[in-house]
Amino acid sequence: MWVLLRSGYPLRILLSLRGEWMGRRGLPRSLVPGPPRRRYRKEALPALEVPVLPVTATEIRQYLRARGIPFQDGHSCLRALSPFVRASQLKDQTSATTSFSLFINKTTGRFLCMTSLAEGSWEDFQASVEGRGDGDREGVLLSEAPEAEDSEEVRRIWDRAIPLWELPEPKEAQLARVMFGLTKVTDDTLRHFSVRYLRPARSLVFPWFSPGSMGLRGLKLLGAEGQGDGVHYVETTIPRPGAYHNLFGLPLISRRDAEVVLTSRELDSLALNQSTGLPTLALPRGTSCLPPALLPYLEQFRRIVLWLGDDLRSWEAAKLFARKLNPKRCSLVRPGDQQPRPLEALNRGLNLSRILRSALPAWHKSIVSFRQLREEVLGELSNVEQVAGVRWSRFPDLNRLLKGHRKGELTVFTGDPLGNHCLGSVFTPPAGPTGSGKTTFISEYALDLCTQGVNTLWGSFEISNVRLARIMLTQFALGRLEDQLDKYDEWADRFEDLPLYFMTFHGQQSIRTVIDTMQHAVYVYDICHVVIDNLQFMMGHEQLSTDRIAAQDYIVGAFRKFATDNSCHVTLVIHPRKEDDDKELQTASIFGSAKASQEADNVLILQDRKLVTGPGKRYLQVSKNRFDGDTGVFPLEFNKSSLTFSIPPKSKARLKKIKDDNGLVVKKPSSGKKGAVPQNSETCLGEARNPYQPDPSKPSR
Repeated sequence: MWVLLRSGYPLRILLSLRGEWMGRRGLPRSLVPGPPRRRYRKEALPALEVPVLPVTATEIRQYLRARGIPFQDGHSCLRALSPFVRASQLKDQTSATTSFSLFINKTTGRFLCMTSLAEGSWEDFQASVEGRGDGDREGVLLSEAPEAEDSEEVRRIWDRAIPLWELPEPKEAQLARVMFGLTKVTDDTLRHFSVRYLRPARSLVFPWFSPGSMGLRGLKLLGAEGQGDGVHYVETTIPRPGAYHNLFGLPLISRRDAEVVLTSRELDSLALNQSTGLPTLALPRGTSCLPPALLPYLEQFRRIVLWLGDDLRSWEAAKLFARKLNPKRCSLVRPGDQQPRPLEALNRGLNLSRILRSALPAWHKSIVSFRQLREEVLGELSNVEQVAGVRWSRFPDLNRLLKGHRKGELTVFTGDPLGNHCLGSVFTPPAGPTGSGKTTFISEYALDLCTQGVNTLWGSFEISNVRLARIMLTQFALGRLEDQLDKYDEWADRFEDLPLYFMTFHGQQSIRTVIDTMQHAVYVYDICHVVIDNLQFMMGHEQLSTDRIAAQDYIVGAFRKFATDNSCHVTLVIHPRKEDDDKELQTASIFGSAKASQEADNVLILQDRKLVTGPGKRYLQVSKNRFDGDTGVFPLEFNKSSLTFSIPPKSKARLKKIKDDNGLVVKKPSSGKKGAVPQNSETCLGEARNPYQPDPSKPSR
């Protein structure tokens, strides 16, 4: 069995609560002043198990026919007669359509019974049908009820919150409407969606009602704080985001509704429903993820319009979500000046119905003309910074060269084979071409992006996940936790809320197995970045040299195809071939044939020795950049206490100096004297003699 280990999802903290108006009663306990409290759960996030041979839609259909279970083909699910519904419940069903209450996902095989709320994997379903286990009786397949602690917290907050129009002071109500942009949203709309306001936290409260009943299952608290000329919204969900599967507005959907508009925020759903009268639903995690568990609730709609926001990231998320929902029934609202997000469009007096009518179909044939692409080209020209991707916060020089981290690209990363001092005492590097700090650097490189909301999947074939998580947690906390174990729970809780997942593979693996796992993770968790460390460990070493090179070319091509087809960035760590000690690594130093560097969009090399003046220092060379062609090299400093690479002062000047000298790496002088370096290079390196270490007291992004 394969298991994807989950590290949670980003937790956004409510705006700071100060003054006498902050009370302990009625607020989430995590927001009450005092030391952080570890919340222990029996099974916080159950591990997701995937069969070695993923089930296909054809196999599911064949199984249902063989067992005599009638079913109907849907958009993303198969709808079948539920074996979990008792005969007495079937008599209450009014039609054949409503009796088909079992939904089986065509991609994963997971099922959900709308009537009994039983759910589980494809193996669970087979075991129940074949009588190998009574999951319904044992409570194995039943949907998990909210924890008692969460239920108590939800009820306390909900009872304390009041409707916005019942606030005793009109000025307070008006201020709240202005902060949340609700000046044109009526009280009837707020009442229709059961929206309340929590005065102590100055937050809107959106309820999560259980399907089929009005039982309160969870809440989302939305706070607002000023940020320059605009407003920044912060969210807190109960239960935590990983278990919060609320399609806001679902209880208001009728069985006869055939069209729905999906938004990324609850405020946008309010504006759309009020302006157009159409059914609207808000996704629980915005543009970050569309959990497959929500797909059964969207099966009834023949047309789905995705209006997720006003930036390029929202547009990319809409195209990704349309793949899950079946693009043939999806239409997308393209962001633009005259097509902002719904709430802003309502406040500006725009015609929201007209904008919906201009939505573009998500599905088209394999061949298109420029007429169909011209709007996308205009969008990229109008949003240059967003097209460049997510920028690193810890590596500003990397932003100057690569401009950002973009979906659909392949990055090949290699490093000098010598120098075992980088990892300190975290683990002892094995013999051979390892130990240069490649894993340590690439873990911080990926962690930087993960803290900014880039859903990340790690495939570590060389070191264990426990060892890797220890390195990343130390980098996240910017200091060793061995000497401050009393703070471990605080940092572990924050680290757990990152959108970070691990594959449990180790050593040699089949490329087909790894690709299937990656595709599953992209579908279930909307993974945007996959790190493979490293290629040689995944391949094994028992093959002949000629076969190994051919096998590596095939694997690189498979990763290239995966990145393009799934709009997912793949970072591939490859060890270099053995070079002479007096030579710097180049693009041609990557082990194998030239296919790796040819297929790659970016090539990063962690350099050592020639450009370094002392132990613990490295230079990162960008030797290929397909996005805009900028290449260069910049210095790194290794901080042993935090296991992080930081950029020394004046790195910008040295980056420009090295590029102006047209020397990405220091070459041997033409005089032929060993060890001699140009004068300008000595000057550059001299500027890096004062090491810079990040302040562990500063919080990590």
